[in-house]
This record gives sequence, structure tokens and C-alpha cells, in this order.
Amino acid sequence: MIIENAKQVLQIEADSILNLISKIDISFEQLVKDICQSRGRVIITGIGKSGLIGRKIAATLSSTGTNALFLHPVEAVHGDLGMVSRDDVVIAISNSGETSELNQLLPVIRDVGCRLAGFTGNLSSVMAGFCDLVIDTGVEKEACPLNMAPTSSTTVQLAMGDALAVALIHEKKFKKSDFMKSHPGGALGQRLSCKVGEIMFEAGIVPCVIMGTSMAAAITEMEKFRLGAVIVLNKNRQLMGIITDGDIRHCVAVGTPELGRVMVEKIMTPTPHCLGIDAFLYDALNLMEKYEITVLPIVRENNQLEGILHLHDILGKGSFKFNGGSQ
Repeated sequence: MIIENAKQVLQIEADSILNLISKIDISFEQLVKDICQSRGRVIITGIGKSGLIGRKIAATLSSTGTNALFLHPVEAVHGDLGMVSRDDVVIAISNSGETSELNQLLPVIRDVGCRLAGFTGNLSSVMAGFCDLVIDTGVEKEACPLNMAPTSSTTVQLAMGDALAVALIHEKKFKKSDFMKSHPGGALGQRLSCKVGEIMFEAGIVPCVIMGTSMAAAITEMEKFRLGAVIVLNKNRQLMGIITDGDIRHCVAVGTPELGRVMVEKIMTPTPHCLGIDAFLYDALNLMEKYEITVLPIVRENNQLEGILHLHDILGKGSFKFNGGSQ
């Protein structure tokens, strides 16, 4: 029964999130526009479990390009309300919409003159009446068997907050490079702030073959370095193409006859995506994600090979030079 009970909780909460899809309407769209047009911040407020969800939503917004903070309703009426300005957008969170501490605060916030939105499961609640925009986060039932402990309701609040954050990412055209700037102390931010040349495998230790080489020799070269690819160059060491282990698997799958005797130029991807040595790692990561590749040749202006960059090295796996040291 333990496993079945756990599965039931997950099913109830999953269904509750899916039910939100039909509730995304013009009010949600207007909230996104209000935030984008605002010269102030997004201020999230709520109490109890909804307050905890509010803190997480504020943190997610802040890390994805939207200046946000959490305001505790009780602390607000004891002086913290001074942080709210008419240029802000306030989002109040309460499933019932009848939380007394929150509803005492909202009329005062309205007097400040800022836009006020609410996440609530009760569209006819006192809180909803105070709000300029109401986002329906109602659930049919809590996952709690007593239908009392906030479970499904807090899950959908969090999911709606994520939907808001991601909608703002799209609307503001927030990029990985922007994410890096707001995470300068994190491992991902630290790596993404480096340049390609700091961690790439240099040309002298990169699997390479010359045009006219057989696939048997190319595969031997790939196996020697185990980077999942081999670079194809011309006699002037200029980049001509790339062959990945995925290309070889495809040849095997389609039954390419006498694969070992085939010349590399018949199999390679010509003019592959590449970057210069001074590009930032967040540019490399964006390129790899866009084209679903894991290896990038690094070249000079004349298309001569400088090195090779692997996705694993960007993410911190394997052994490579980083900020002057080894890892």
C-alpha cells in the first residue's frame, strides 16, 4: 500500500498541474506584459505554505532576468511595506483567498498604486476582489487523504510560478549568457564565463585525418583519443569536415558496404559548426544545444584548426585545464 499511496499522490498532483493548462487565459498574458512594462520589481507575498512557494517563485524570477523579492505579510505591516513602490507588480498567493494576514495587507498595497495580481483557487474570495488580475490556481482536491494539508494546491502554485518565469524568459529574450551573469559564483556560471581556449583540447592532441584517408584509419584515430569525433583537414590543416561516432553508427545501421575502405570525405559532415578561440563557453553551449551536437571544432580566422571542444568539458566532466589549473 505504501507504493500505491505514493503513486496516487503523484497522480493527483500531476492531474492538478495538467488542469492548469485550460486556466491560462488573458489574465496570465496581461500579467506577463505588466511585468515586462514595469519599471519596478515583482514582489511576491503570501503566508504559510503559500509563502514558502512564493519565496521559491521570487528566487526563480530573480535568477532568470526578472528583479523579484519576497515580502512577508506580517513583516510588511511592521515596516517592510516601505519597499513597495507604485512601479512594482505585486503577486499575492493564497489558495483560499481568505487569509486574514494577507487580506489586511492588500488594501494598503492598492493605496501605493502598484499593479496587484493574485494566485488563488477561490475566484470569488476577498483576496481576488482586491486584485487587478486573478490567476486561477484551484485544484479539485489535495493529495492529502484528509484533503487538508496543502499538497496539490502548493504544487500548482509552484508550477504556475514556473510558467510565469519561463513566459518572461521568452518575452524578454533572456539567454544563457544572461543566466551566467546572474550566477557568477556558481559552477555553471564560472564555466560559462570562461573562453573556449581555456578548456579546449589543443590541435596537437586532437583526432585529425587528412582528406583522402580511409575510414579504417579515421576510426583508429577516433579510438586513440576517445572524444567521439575525428576532424577532417586538407593539406594546409584547414577544417573541411567532421565525423562523429554517430555518423559511424548510422553507416553501420544502413549497411554501408566496406565501410573501412570508404574515404572520409564520403562520410564526413562538411563545413561543420565551429567557433573561434576567443568565444565564450556560453556561446559554445548555445550552439551545441541549438544543433544538438556535443563536439565543436575551434578554428582561427583562416579556418585553420586550433582545437576541439567537447560538451563534457563545458559541464565540468573529464580532465581539462580550467582557470589556469587542472581539474
